[in-house]
Amino acid sequence: MTFVVPDILGPDAVADPYPLLAGLREHDPVHWNERYRSWFLTRYDDVDAALRDPRFSSDRIAPYRRARLDRDGADPAVRAAFGVLEDWMVFKDPPDHTRLRKLLSRAFTPRAVERVRPRVVELVDELLAAIASHGRADLVRDFAYPLTASVVAELLGVPRADRDLFKDWSDAIAGLVFGGMGDPQRHSAGAAGMAELTAYLTELVAAHEREPADDLLTALIQARDDNDALTHDEVVSTGVLLLFAGHETTTNLIGNGLLALLRHPGVSAEAPGLVEEVLRFDGPAKTIARLMATDVEVRGRTLRQGDRVFLCPSAANRDPDVFDDPDRFDPARPTGRQLGFGVGLHYCLGAPLARLEGSVAIPAVMRSLRGLALTDAPLSWHPVLLSRGLVELPCEWQQSP
Repeated sequence: MTFVVPDILGPDAVADPYPLLAGLREHDPVHWNERYRSWFLTRYDDVDAALRDPRFSSDRIAPYRRARLDRDGADPAVRAAFGVLEDWMVFKDPPDHTRLRKLLSRAFTPRAVERVRPRVVELVDELLAAIASHGRADLVRDFAYPLTASVVAELLGVPRADRDLFKDWSDAIAGLVFGGMGDPQRHSAGAAGMAELTAYLTELVAAHEREPADDLLTALIQARDDNDALTHDEVVSTGVLLLFAGHETTTNLIGNGLLALLRHPGVSAEAPGLVEEVLRFDGPAKTIARLMATDVEVRGRTLRQGDRVFLCPSAANRDPDVFDDPDRFDPARPTGRQLGFGVGLHYCLGAPLARLEGSVAIPAVMRSLRGLALTDAPLSWHPVLLSRGLVELPCEWQQSP
């Protein structure tokens, strides 16, 4: 019997991609999708191997710019936006990736991140106190986003009063980064958001160059190794990356984690393995895009040089050959093999910070908001290929006196 592949960004698949991914994993694990002109790899061993294989290149922005944007008639604003993306470490291969990661890595060691814990706890308490008496809120808009945006903004030295500016900018940039392929305006909207955020950070970097502070932006400006340093443009581009990625993924981690607990009332939010299980069960990384640097054969199929490939951690993390009863949400299961933060050279640099925020925020919500439950409002998810995140999480609880 032939497995018929539904639209990967159809409404049912956006709401719950796991049945579709399970079908691909079982029947067509190296799947060519004609609609998206891309390969999809869904089995754990294949995704794990590809993430470690330099032939699956992360350098997918520069080829797109050369093919589509370096020509007459291309929108200069879109070209400029992709120029900023091209400087992001996540879109580079060695040696450029190695150089940038080495300069940035000291700021994201587990020890450095742990120093942020008291401030994360304080922010969580402030946000919960602000909504506790309401009895109802959108826990993405009113809790997860302001928490993660505040943490990364404070780390970088961005004034807290400017935090809300980044929501609109980041939403626009997400169309460039996460592949909202059904939106014909995503490039122009993303370019406008990128231009505004870049202009803001250019001024902020200049201010930090004049007056250094005890924050991450100053650390980026001063980062040196063997007489190497980040250029001014690299500092600005890295600031854009950290402000965007530093809250987008973690917002989705917290939202997805809260939803998983609300749908599984017998599971304790205090379980030590909670964050790892959320990353495995319904993590924020649906797929990871790569571009083939050379021909590679996978399970008898040839992925040609220049082909785009989507590696699917969301499918790999539910592979029954690796995880017992993979569709069961169980924070008590052995941890350590999930691919939610990637693996290899591009393992997520911000993983320690995301784990810290998730491990503090999710249990605090479940402890503080008595009788927390979903409302009757339907849930909606961002209709994109790369990420898995709720647009909103409307909840209600017993109002505090």
